[in-house]
Amino acid sequence: MHQKSCVLAQENLSDDQFARGSSYIAASYVKFLESAGARVAPIRINRTEEEYIKIFNSINGLLLPGGDVDIQTSQFSRAARIFYNLALKANDAGDYFPIWGTCQGFQQLSVLTARKNLLTLTKTKAVALPLILTPAAQSSRLFRSFPRDVLQSLANENITSNFHSWSLSIQNYTRNAKLKRFYRVLSTNSDGEKEFISTMEAYRYPFYAVQWHPEKSPFEWIDKPGMVHTVSAVRISFYTGSFFVSEALKSQHRFSNAAEEDRALIYNFSPVYRGLNAIFIQNYYFD
Repeated sequence: MHQKSCVLAQENLSDDQFARGSSYIAASYVKFLESAGARVAPIRINRTEEEYIKIFNSINGLLLPGGDVDIQTSQFSRAARIFYNLALKANDAGDYFPIWGTCQGFQQLSVLTARKNLLTLTKTKAVALPLILTPAAQSSRLFRSFPRDVLQSLANENITSNFHSWSLSIQNYTRNAKLKRFYRVLSTNSDGEKEFISTMEAYRYPFYAVQWHPEKSPFEWIDKPGMVHTVSAVRISFYTGSFFVSEALKSQHRFSNAAEEDRALIYNFSPVYRGLNAIFIQNYYFD
């Protein structure tokens, strides 16, 4: 079976002079999944719930990417909510379906689970940090298959790229019963004043969320603090991508025929090169 992961598009950034159509996906997320052996199908915003249900039943996993849209009122958040609820229902019925959230995707998952926005401003706009792994990390689904030296690099080297203004603080997580029951905290970080969650996974569901950016190290090249291209950082990217794709391989969903599958894949679109100084070097754009 060919594994298909989907990346959810989001509304174009207001200052994007390259924008075509109404939405985009940064190519680094596509490459992140492809380098781990998946084929990618983009999910467009502004589709009907019926269309999303049909897509959900055809794909093997969903990646909610980083970005900068409203995680309560945007079309991105609407689509994320539909897929989140479908995934809850499917997993409850024994139909395995994983979700991965990166940065904004992490934040989106926290809002969907808590049913409110509990995020806090932090000074984490362009900084690389080591993860402060919790005791639960070692036995977690996400990290337990990582080679020991890769986990040591994660814990000891400044190799997780942080490009976010909002974070889920330990305080707000601890005070919210829904979040505490749902997610196991695998790592934390601090901006010097506030401690926040940087990695978590759901207890009962194959849902994973990282506040940092594993896809940036191999595939994004903007010259900013927080961007790391060391061998260790690239290995982290590979192991996180491989983990999620291995989770998606457990899903039995498939397209109804080869022609439908062919039409859905990212190969039907060409990425646009936006220049070395762009936050995303290449984007895919969609109507």
